[in-house]
Amino acid sequence: MSQLFYLKECPSTNDEISNFLLYENSDFVTLYTFNQTRGRGQYGNTWSSVAEKNLAYTLAVKTQNFPLSDFMFNYYTAIIMRDYLANLTENNVKIKWPNDIILKNKKIAGILIEKKKINQNNYFIIGCGINILQEEFDEISNAGSIFTQTGKRFKLEKFAINLNNFLLKKLKTFPTEDQIMNIFNSHLFKKDEISVFELNKMRQNGIIRKADEKGELLIEFEDGLQSFYHKEIKLLY
Repeated sequence: MSQLFYLKECPSTNDEISNFLLYENSDFVTLYTFNQTRGRGQYGNTWSSVAEKNLAYTLAVKTQNFPLSDFMFNYYTAIIMRDYLANLTENNVKIKWPNDIILKNKKIAGILIEKKKINQNNYFIIGCGINILQEEFDEISNAGSIFTQTGKRFKLEKFAINLNNFLLKKLKTFPTEDQIMNIFNSHLFKKDEISVFELNKMRQNGIIRKADEKGELLIEFEDGLQSFYHKEIKLLY
């Protein structure tokens, strides 16, 4: 059973969805808005969004339905989001480790997954901010929108409902962990390309080789292969 809710405005869909879960016992509960005023990203970052131009979307699913590690669930969710946006835009969409979505070298979506216990049930709280119609961004920003990158316009309501249907379908079955890793790495942004990284406030060249099942990113430098967790190294692009 699934439930879908809409708010005209809210601070954070990831926070607000707790109020709906108190009264629902569904396996899938969704909340979305086109005006999120205090969105959150990974590790305390903020996710700013222009009202009525973008989508803030959160889906709560019971953890008991997913025999996957937290890292694997994170990777699989990123794959689903990538697939939806690639199909919709008819473009080669990439995943920037661990879970940003890149279209034509710009970040158009970010994912934040949290685990919460609400009303005696454990949930994965899947939050996603997607830039859809926004036209202007800070000049030095790596952000873009579906519109800036493709010139295509989509109706926000239809976009949100179709995304929700796609996610629900994909989350009712899932690949093996080996398949998830293979798919994730096949869409990994800047994989096997010489890139510039910031490490310990220094810049150096390296090559992303793969993400692994422990949630680490393996990068090859001149002195060999090294592994990093999120926020230990920054990809400059």
